[in-house]
Amino acid sequence: MNSRRHFLKLSASLSTVSLTGLATANTITQGIPDPSKSSFDLARDENHWQQIRALFPVQDELINLEHGYWGKMATVVEDALATNTHRINKELSWYARTQYKSDFLAARKSVASALNANVNELMLTRNATESFVNLITQYKGLESTDAILWADSDYPSFQKMMAWLAKEHNVKGHKITLPAAGTHEDYINVYKQAFDRMPNLKLMLLTHVSNQHGLVLPVKAISEMAKARGIQVICDCAQSWGLLDFTVDDIGADWAVFNLHKWIGSPVGVGALYMRTGTMAPVSPFPGEDPNDEDVANRVHLATSDFAAFITVPKALAVHQAIGGSNKEARLTYLRDSWVNEVQQLPQVEILGAKETDNASGMGGFRLRHATSKEAVSQLQSRLQNEFGIFTVLRDSLTSGCCIRVTPQIFTPISHIHALSDAIKTIASTQ
Repeated sequence: MNSRRHFLKLSASLSTVSLTGLATANTITQGIPDPSKSSFDLARDENHWQQIRALFPVQDELINLEHGYWGKMATVVEDALATNTHRINKELSWYARTQYKSDFLAARKSVASALNANVNELMLTRNATESFVNLITQYKGLESTDAILWADSDYPSFQKMMAWLAKEHNVKGHKITLPAAGTHEDYINVYKQAFDRMPNLKLMLLTHVSNQHGLVLPVKAISEMAKARGIQVICDCAQSWGLLDFTVDDIGADWAVFNLHKWIGSPVGVGALYMRTGTMAPVSPFPGEDPNDEDVANRVHLATSDFAAFITVPKALAVHQAIGGSNKEARLTYLRDSWVNEVQQLPQVEILGAKETDNASGMGGFRLRHATSKEAVSQLQSRLQNEFGIFTVLRDSLTSGCCIRVTPQIFTPISHIHALSDAIKTIASTQ
């Protein structure tokens, strides 16, 4: 009864949060979830998460373990988006020219506050890729003797942009290969060795959570090593915020790019660009903007964009904070560990990414051992989908070969994870 009461209170409190105003955490989370339970214990409380599942539109036709593309909005967020869309479609330019500026600023402030950033350091964009494009194409800090660095586990489009930057500025571009599976120290050592081999490094891309297999890099430790050598760091947080519970102080990078439409649960088409105060000079403002203004907004020009999506962000943040960032991280990690622990000892199965909990997230990756080609992994993905009704996705950017990415959501029942484990065991037994 207590759990049911908590759920009803959560549903009611979320429905009263204004469409553009962010309620404080205390006003919507008092007693929800059960404060007597730790995040660890709550992660294993299926009754709680099935009640959370009721806050979202549910897809029952298949087992969807591919939630890494973009996240599902809670029903109250979807309703807010519809209401905001209707208002903007009705009021048109009158709204855009008289009220949108203040509503957009409120949304921007809500995200900055949640990430423990100043509002001049955080600008909303349409996605992490747009944020990254602004940084790369407007970056002016390279000389002919400099070099830049990225890794095989970085987002494929970002890898291409780093290669473009090296060519465009006629500097050396280095792509390093991370271990297909490794420990916390393994990854720190790979970057330390790269820094030692490449004393002319000026700029690097560092991915917080890899879109390939969910590996969590020790970004703060690596960023601190880089800063000590004068290397500027762009941290790709496209997959990490909401999957992990953190603020900008926890990543240590001066610049970072975010998606809000993945694990925060905003409408599709909302991202963010973060630039710490005092670090903006190497990145030119958008052409025509004030070059002397220390405001990251001057590095971005949104033009006409999805007004409704942006002003719905505070509602999405309210839901995220009501459920609890640490609770979400614990739940997702528990779901990942549940299937990995079941299959990692199978000789036919190779788990990619994290070998230790410190480097694990809710996303995971696997493949059949010695079957790393795109064709082989595509066949594996098709078997999971067609024979077992489990939807996953192939990732193909790693130097070591392709893999299946498994991405549950907080409301994924543990029975779906058990179904995946059973399917992998069945497939492995036929190899």
